[in-house]
Amino acid sequence: MASKPFSKSFIAFYRFARRRLGNPSGHNHHRRNTSGIQTFPKIIHRCPLVSQDDDHLQNQALILDIEGGLLRSPSTFPYFMLVAIEAGSFLRGFILLCLYPLLCCLTQEVQSKVMVMVCFLGLTEEKVMRIAKGTLPKHFLEDVGREGLQVVKGVKRAVGFSRMIPRVIVEPFLKEYIGLEMVVGREVKMVRGRYAGLLEKESEGRLEFAELEGTEMTWFGSSSNYYSHDHHRIFSCCKEVYVVTSEQKTKWSPLQRDQYPRPLIFHDGRLAFRPTPEATLAMFMWLPFAILLTMLRTLLFVNLPYSISVPIGSATGVTTRVINSPVSANGQASSEELARTNQQGRLYVCNHRTLLDPVYISATLNKQVSAVTYSVSRFSELLSPIRTVRLTRNREEDRRRMEKSLQQGDLVVCPEGTTCREPYLLRFSPLFVELVNEVYPVALVNWSRMFYGTSTGKSKYLDHFYYFMNPHPAYVIVFMDKMPTSIVIDGRKCESYEVANLVQGEIGRVLGFEPTMLTRKDKYLMLAGNEGVVDAKQ
Repeated sequence: MASKPFSKSFIAFYRFARRRLGNPSGHNHHRRNTSGIQTFPKIIHRCPLVSQDDDHLQNQALILDIEGGLLRSPSTFPYFMLVAIEAGSFLRGFILLCLYPLLCCLTQEVQSKVMVMVCFLGLTEEKVMRIAKGTLPKHFLEDVGREGLQVVKGVKRAVGFSRMIPRVIVEPFLKEYIGLEMVVGREVKMVRGRYAGLLEKESEGRLEFAELEGTEMTWFGSSSNYYSHDHHRIFSCCKEVYVVTSEQKTKWSPLQRDQYPRPLIFHDGRLAFRPTPEATLAMFMWLPFAILLTMLRTLLFVNLPYSISVPIGSATGVTTRVINSPVSANGQASSEELARTNQQGRLYVCNHRTLLDPVYISATLNKQVSAVTYSVSRFSELLSPIRTVRLTRNREEDRRRMEKSLQQGDLVVCPEGTTCREPYLLRFSPLFVELVNEVYPVALVNWSRMFYGTSTGKSKYLDHFYYFMNPHPAYVIVFMDKMPTSIVIDGRKCESYEVANLVQGEIGRVLGFEPTMLTRKDKYLMLAGNEGVVDAKQ
């Protein structure tokens, strides 16, 4: 007798589930369509992968669940932390970290609202967009699953849907790097040009999908987002559903650099790691020691001779490796260096990793050299332990200044004109070729595990402080064979820009970096929206 109430309850629950979840059994039961857009019966596939050879999907539009069908990690916390620190401040990031235990007890919807309030409140759209374009793409690419990207490549049209991450911070990445046609997501309210820290109500998204009317659509992502009551009507027009389970996502592979849909050459931001809760906690625990350590390291290199500052710096964790050093083990210059007296100084040409490149070369040579600078703040020049030569971007005036500096001693030039963090070389400016008969290429590479020592923002004058805040900053310096600046190929003398390209290619070959024709202007226009000119009085 007790089984009848149970049977009635089970049947009632089954009917309720069918109404909420659609018809996963595959029968042709139709929901009532009040939206004006055709509703297809659902065909649900538990297999997470869509092969690029599936011809029946070529003419369909893919609705891609960003959190469930593209990114490997189920947590969106790192992206909000990046917005909090990079667009806001370390204090804002610390507040978000302190709230993390509370976030673990909340639903995803409430988590998003709390994180948006902490991260976005009071920020301008300009700051957020700068982080969305310059900082977040690197971290998104490192989290993209190779299997999810294959799905996008296998369809003609793809629309991104983000339930947890606000559209403003994910749309630039999805359109520029993944190639999505449209991105639908939550909006953050703005009041008088600043974010109010509140999410807009979840719209049904019908207007967003109007362009796809008449096109068969396929859903690819997590089951939780697809079966969400708030979004079910948005995807009622999907003909097929490909569900990705959390167990299957744990087996997804990260993208290798050569598998990126678009090369990642430029990116900005101070954090060199993925700010998961654990990694962020470690960073904040290290931060007080890092501030004291960077002040100590800076004072050492500015005030003490290299013979003293370099060993002490090594004791504090600064690692430097020199290959083919022109200075002998006892600190004496080579015979070629000693024979060169009362002559024009050497011109060292190197790729540009941080503002400290010329300082490291000077310390390795154990002698004072001059360094060419452009658009560097006066504060950075005052702290420099070596003499700097400020360029004006007037070709004749710059030539005069560099020739004068070479008459006084050795000179270090970074022809790229700006730093590049990734394994690429920007175009070399050819002016250095016209100054001397031979140049001395130097290949540089450095590692920063916690903080990047480069920036395109207003805090650029703090670059070297951030670099020395790393627990173990490392540099590798490779002195290469000298190269003539007058080169004849097939009976024709090479132009100065061709020689510059040859020097760039040789440095790239030693480092394994890829040469490009991109310039300083390209970098700053992409990351900062300007041409990278810093006021000398700033």
